[in-house]
Amino acid sequence: MVQNVEKNSFIALENLGKSYLQPNGQTISIIENINCQLQVGEIIALLGPSGSGKSTLMRMIAGLIPPSSGKVLYYNRQLMGLNPGVAIVFQNFALYPWLTVLENVELGLKAKGEAKDTRIQKALRMIDVIGLDGFENAYPKELSGGMRQRVGFARALAVEPELLCMDEPFSALDVLTAENLRFELLDLWLEKRIPTKSILIVTHGIEEAVTLADRVIVLGRNPGRIRADLPIKLPHYRDRKSPEFQALVDQVYKILTNPDLPDSSSQAATTTSTPKPPASQKYQSLPHVRIGSVAGLLELLEGRQEKDLYRLAQELLLEVDDLLPIVEASKLMDLVAITEGDIQLAQRGEKFINSSIDERKAIIRESLQQHIRLVQQICQLLQAKRNHRISEELVLDILENYFTSKEAQRQLRTAMDWGRYAELYSYDEPSGEIFIEENVTESEESE
Repeated sequence: MVQNVEKNSFIALENLGKSYLQPNGQTISIIENINCQLQVGEIIALLGPSGSGKSTLMRMIAGLIPPSSGKVLYYNRQLMGLNPGVAIVFQNFALYPWLTVLENVELGLKAKGEAKDTRIQKALRMIDVIGLDGFENAYPKELSGGMRQRVGFARALAVEPELLCMDEPFSALDVLTAENLRFELLDLWLEKRIPTKSILIVTHGIEEAVTLADRVIVLGRNPGRIRADLPIKLPHYRDRKSPEFQALVDQVYKILTNPDLPDSSSQAATTTSTPKPPASQKYQSLPHVRIGSVAGLLELLEGRQEKDLYRLAQELLLEVDDLLPIVEASKLMDLVAITEGDIQLAQRGEKFINSSIDERKAIIRESLQQHIRLVQQICQLLQAKRNHRISEELVLDILENYFTSKEAQRQLRTAMDWGRYAELYSYDEPSGEIFIEENVTESEESE
């Protein structure tokens, strides 16, 4: 059943999903049951942890990859192939080094079949708007990172898209350049100097999302889904130090750091006649951080009065994709407690801080054995073998029922790092074998 698309909506996502077939025949769901509408006159930010499918969702909206289930509606018609109303600004600039600035900006217009005189005129106008006047004949190697990204903006805007998609467009730039370009883009949008109806920005920066967006869509992961669709009512330009701004940032942190909270998006209450596919059984996903990073966070929290995650990230100059995995790992091991966006040491974390190296290893060992499913399974498999050795392929076969091959490798590497720190098992890379040290085995058997 087609959604009742509002008059000022031009793109709607209906039960959208994306999955991939693994070599072992298992289907891995990346995105599942996405329902939302993109409105004219909005800046929408897609925010979520790594692996939540932000870029995948944007590429489906652009028609670069087809959905596995559901549909993208463009003016109430199902999208087949490339979306004619979308242009993309990429994270890594994606410029052709042998073409000049003008020639790079012309590319989209050339692909659309525009006459040479017309496309040169449009390209020059957008080069001027974006602040690159005088660099038309320069090559990318002559430009700074910020100027290269301006070329990316000019190229996307030259085709006059209805929706401008930006995939983490500022993440490859230094802090000051990113901040400058961010506000110049906002200026152009507010002054209606760019020919686009809406902007969709994929970002990992909570503050960036609240600064720019009229709506923040927060994605969960495993599989990717909408956890919250938050309207941002604050007028531009926004004061980052205002209580209202910081309350919104705290709200997003609360959602991201509490995956067990019920989804608050409007789609949760939406019903359609299309039956939902059966949800795949979830497997605990390990954040890819080292124990040393977890220990560093716990040391920072000791005796700390300020417990707000947002302010902690500001103090450490960390983006959400850098801080949240460390927080998530600490929470999984029962080392910290998180309430309403605030973080504090749990009893086990307090004990960890005040312990010696060997005592810390014992604390992590106990925590892994109690709370981390993959580590539990590896230990059980090792104990079941007479020689206490297993091939890593055995563990990867289990993981590939729930993750892509690449992610299964990352999950195994993380479990290896954590288990080796806790002296639960060792790993021989040349043979690809996981094993229990003989002295450990003998001491356990004597007990």
